[in-house]
Amino acid sequence: MIDMADVVPTRMELIKTKERITLAVKGHKLLKQKRDALILEFFKILKKAQDLRGELARKIGPAYKSLALTEIYHTLYDLQNVSLNLKKQIDIDIEVKNVMGVKIPYINAQMESKHFLDLPTYSIAGTSAKIDFAIENFEEILKIVIKLAETETAIKRLIVEIEKTKRRVNALEYNLIPRLEEQKRLISFRLDEMERDSFVSLKVIKRRLEQEKKAA
Repeated sequence: MIDMADVVPTRMELIKTKERITLAVKGHKLLKQKRDALILEFFKILKKAQDLRGELARKIGPAYKSLALTEIYHTLYDLQNVSLNLKKQIDIDIEVKNVMGVKIPYINAQMESKHFLDLPTYSIAGTSAKIDFAIENFEEILKIVIKLAETETAIKRLIVEIEKTKRRVNALEYNLIPRLEEQKRLISFRLDEMERDSFVSLKVIKRRLEQEKKAA
């Protein structure tokens, strides 16, 4: 509630209050549009993330099984040696898409196209088909993880901005706009009251002047 003592009942104040209401209503509309656009983008990326998580879940189990199988046939030293000899060049290019002020990253990862069997550091004689199979599985998983990192980052940023925008929308809708509307109503009421008082005062003065005129 607004205290009447805090309200300045002038025509200028009434005009300013109406202008503030108009501005607040426009801001509220724009923020709602921004919130809706962000939510739409969020669900679009969430669907992509869910698909990637599902694909990762399907592939990660067999990949770890293939790795466990290699540990049966090879020593840990052999596997460490193989992993050190499997260095591949990965070029990562990050583009940024601006969605309603939120910077959404898009990762384009170009992994060296050469097959690991063709790498000069990879010893075909010192490895087995079980290691080859495990490597292929984890290369696929790496590609999924990179894309998943992109979607998870985008989701986190969108959630933060959606919550921030929702708070602003609610602050305007349930706090500022109602308070300004109440202030406008009080100023209008007070101005009407002052106008009535002035009218009554003028009537009294006029009557007295007429009485004095008659008496004279």
